[in-house]
Amino acid sequence: MSEQPQQPSQPPGYGYPNQPPGPTGQAGPYGYPQGGPQQPSGGYQQPPGGYQTPYQQAPGYYAADPNAPYGYDPYGRPVSDKSKIVAGVLQLFLGSFGIGRFYVGNVGMGIAQLLTCGGLGFWALIDGIMFLVSNDRTDAQGRILRG
Repeated sequence: MSEQPQQPSQPPGYGYPNQPPGPTGQAGPYGYPQGGPQQPSGGYQQPPGGYQTPYQQAPGYYAADPNAPYGYDPYGRPVSDKSKIVAGVLQLFLGSFGIGRFYVGNVGMGIAQLLTCGGLGFWALIDGIMFLVSNDRTDAQGRILRG
């Protein structure tokens, strides 16, 4: 009678996912003990509800800040509710009346442009282009204009 050697149920060092854990405390295929978590014999017992994480805000969400109702830019500066594109286009087409400056809240500059017809058009043209290409333009409250 020739008997074949008995093959192991699984090759050594390999395990199948979802395989029920072996007896607690025995070394598994990788040398680590198998089994579920063991209860400590004494001391602090974890509450039945488990560990609860404290409340955290979602990334990108900021609580209402009266100084920055539209949030902050990547450099931490408050963002305005006014748009630099709208201000630039208004300044290009109606800059001789100072409309772009009135839009962002700079009433004094708007009146100066109104009285000088936008610096004979040159001031209004340069100001409109600067509104469109600059990233550091602010409104009357000092907040960065939105793109």
